[in-house]
Formats: sequence, C-alpha cells, structure tokens
Amino acid sequence: MELIAKTFMGLEDLLVQELTELGAEDIVKGCRVVSFKGDKALMYRANFALRTAIRILKPIKTFKAKGADDVYDAVKAIDWSEYIAEGKTFTVDSVVYSDSFNNSRFVTYKVKDAIVDQFREKTGRRPSISITDPDVRLNVHIGEHTDENGVKHTEGTISLDSSGESLHRRGYRQEQVDAPLNEVLAAGMIMMTGWKGETDFIDPMCGSGTLLIEAALIARNIAPGVFRQSYAFEKWPDFDRELFDEIYNDDSKETEFTHHIYGYDIDFKAVNISKANVKAAGLMKDITIEQQDFADMQGLPNPDQYMEQNLSGERLAVIVTNPPYGERISTPNLLETYKMIGRQLKHHFKGCEAWILSYKDECFAQIGLKPSLKVPLYNGSLECEYRKYLMFDGRLENFREEGGIVKTEDEKRKMAEKRRSWQKHDYAKMREERASNEEADILSFEFQSLKKRRPQRGGRDWDRDDDRRFQGSGSKFQDRDRKFHRDREDRQFRGKDNYKSREERQADRKKFFQKRNDD
Repeated sequence: MELIAKTFMGLEDLLVQELTELGAEDIVKGCRVVSFKGDKALMYRANFALRTAIRILKPIKTFKAKGADDVYDAVKAIDWSEYIAEGKTFTVDSVVYSDSFNNSRFVTYKVKDAIVDQFREKTGRRPSISITDPDVRLNVHIGEHTDENGVKHTEGTISLDSSGESLHRRGYRQEQVDAPLNEVLAAGMIMMTGWKGETDFIDPMCGSGTLLIEAALIARNIAPGVFRQSYAFEKWPDFDRELFDEIYNDDSKETEFTHHIYGYDIDFKAVNISKANVKAAGLMKDITIEQQDFADMQGLPNPDQYMEQNLSGERLAVIVTNPPYGERISTPNLLETYKMIGRQLKHHFKGCEAWILSYKDECFAQIGLKPSLKVPLYNGSLECEYRKYLMFDGRLENFREEGGIVKTEDEKRKMAEKRRSWQKHDYAKMREERASNEEADILSFEFQSLKKRRPQRGGRDWDRDDDRRFQGSGSKFQDRDRKFHRDREDRQFRGKDNYKSREERQADRKKFFQKRNDD
C-alpha cells in the first residue's frame, strides 16, 4: 500500500533515514512529507516507531475537483462500507488551497453529506459524526497544480488518517511550561547532532524536559509510541490486534545506555515539571534534573570522568538547548542572556559540541562564536535556525593552524543544500497566506501511484496545517474558528455534558501510568 508520513520542514532527510531503517520501499522525499510503500505491519511500525513523523496517511482516492458537485460525486463513488462499519462514527479534516472553493468547512460538509447519503441509501441508516473521538478519521485535501501548458487544475485527495492524535503527543507529558518544545522537533534536533548515547547529554535550559526525555529514548532506542494509549488504526475494521501487539511488545532493538543525561533550569517550577514528566516516562535512572542558572555552571558535571575522552580528542558531551526568543516567553535583557550563553560555552565547556535553536539573528550575534552549521527549522510559526558550535581552546585562527576543523566538507554541503532549498520557496509569502506551521503539513506533493496513471504534472499545493478548519478570509466563520484550539484534545466544546476538562483528562492519564507502574 502507498502511505505518506508528514513532518516538520527541515526534518525530511531524517524521516527518510528512519523509514529506510524500518524497511520501507519506494521512498520519495517531498516538502514536509515523505511518501513510501509498505504493508500493514509497516504502517503500524511507522506510527509506533518514527520519531520525526507528525502523522501517517493512507490515500484512498484522488479526483478532479472543479466544483462542489465533483467533490460530492467522487466521495460518494467510494464504497465506504469498507472503511466505516455500521454503528461507527467518523470525522473529516479538510484543507483547501484553491480559488474554486470558498473555504475548507464547505468541503468538509460536502464530504460528510456524500458519505452519509451513501449509507442512508444502502442501509436506511446513517453513521454519526464525532469530533472528539471518532472511529474513523478522514483527511481531505483540495489543491491546485499547473500542467505543462500552464493551465491550472484543481484536484482533491481523500485519505485515511492512521494516527489519530498528532504523533508528537507521545503520552509521557504530565505538565508543561509556557511555549514547550514540540516532541517531534526535539527528536529531530537531537538526531541532527548524530548523538546516539555515546557521550553525556546536557540541556542547561531544559524547561519541561522534552529534549531530555527524547534524548533518553534515542539513547536506549525505545520507540516513542510506547507511551501512547491509542492510534486511529486500532478502530479500523481490518485492525490486526495480534500483529500490533507483536510490534508493541518487541523490545529486541532496545540498547543499554552507559552515559548520563543532565537537565538544568533557573525556574524551580520548570524543574518540578521536568521531573514529573521524566518520572512518567520511567527514565529517572538516566536523567538528572537540578535547579541551577546556566550562568553559574562551572563546566561539565563530574569532570574527572571526561579525562580519557579529552586525551583521545573525542567530543566530551553534547549540549542541546532551546533558549527563550523573547516572542512567546518574555525574558528580561534577552541579548544579555545570549551573551552569557556564549561566554559559558567558551570558558567552561571546551571539548564539547553545542547546538542552539533560536529565532533572531541579533540573539545569535550576541553568542559571539562562529557556528559550523546552520539549519533552518520552524518552531511553531517561527522561522528559526539551529546552529552547531564546536568548543575549543584559544582563538579560531590558532585552532585552524593546529589542524582543527570547524566546518567539515559535509557540513558545508548541507548548509548549501538547505540554503538552496529554502530560497526555492517564498516562505515569507506563504506565512502571510497560510496558517501557522505548528503541525507542519504538506505544501506540495505528487503521489507515486498517480504518476503511473497519467503524465507527470506539477505537484499539488498542500495547506500548511491539516487541522485548521478554515483557510479563507472575511468570512463569518473566521472569528468563530479562532476560538478553537488547534489541538482537538484541548478544545472547549461548551454545552456538551460529555466534555471532560483538562484537569479530568490529566487525572485519567495519571491513573493510567500509575496502574502501568503497579503492574
């Protein structure tokens, strides 16, 4: 079967690497999406084991969509009894990038009508719609592409969403600080460093501990899906419980971790939140968290243990951190904070490798160190950079004269490729026209199966956010849609008796993990 995995912009290469290791075939990289082929077991593994995937889709049908009737007819022509069993509920997520349609909500209604009408005509009964906890989740995309003659065409694709909740929701997070780092982005940041547990790992501004936990999962090669309570494919009619249990219970690839992970934060509340999340993940043995200001740190913990590594020239430890940007979290004297970061790295962490994600060039400038690698990444809607710094004794000129290499040829090549890739697209214009990039959906992609059925044409444009309900402007729906949080789990559905508050859901999760620990 053909599948597609969605990811953040800048993490596509890592996702290709992960899929290759899982045994996927016919892998094709797109912008924020990777297409691949595999069987049902691979689809289960992709959801369970991929660290850099946002969600996994299974395309059902692609159709021409000149107008609303085309959408209705194409969707109604599908035999939905194969996907939605009697008595089951469904929901539709629609994204639209076409002048032929006013907004995505209208498309959603047409798709729902087509499915409901088919069931009513065949069985006399209609399936129910469930927004909070559907049995089947459908994804509809309508976009425009231009053929070789310069003529625009509008096409739609309807897919089964096999993931359900976004895969960044691992299941271990109990609490969070303001503006927490997305788990998928955190895993991608660590994987970019090449670190797999061969040294200590340090986050001196750890916040809610996301980088620490993802690092421990990578070091021990624990699948990120081990904490999740459910996936959308578990409700499909053809779900193979025995096969998924075999995948879930297979820990043969997990490894030992002989080093340690350290997290620090100046905020006592953040330290407590981090500890709660680490405990929920069962990783207290591998992670130590303490309240400490980065400015007061005098180097690596237990420095004597690094003497042998220092003599061999190996990197002593990897430092990865996501300091405040001054955007979503207010920080007094922001530029002085970045000066402090550069000063501490230079004087107290020689022999280490530091990776810093930040937003503003003026902040990076205050660090005062020359990066060996710059990687463009999105953190939410913010176009950030992820920079690598190599810590060494003395001045840069002397380090190079002694044979030291700040930027390898491979790193130069990667920087050039990233620069060309980002210059190819007008991202500033896209951000103005599109919603924020928190779930990072497909911009443009051509399914492999479609290429075999018709002459190759330009890729379809995909909306940046598959969970956004409306893409138009000036509509009466716009203000109402803004009241809904992007994540369905946190939406406030007022007036419904069966709605659980955030506190009630947190209590349910704590009971689940407590029962798991007792067992």
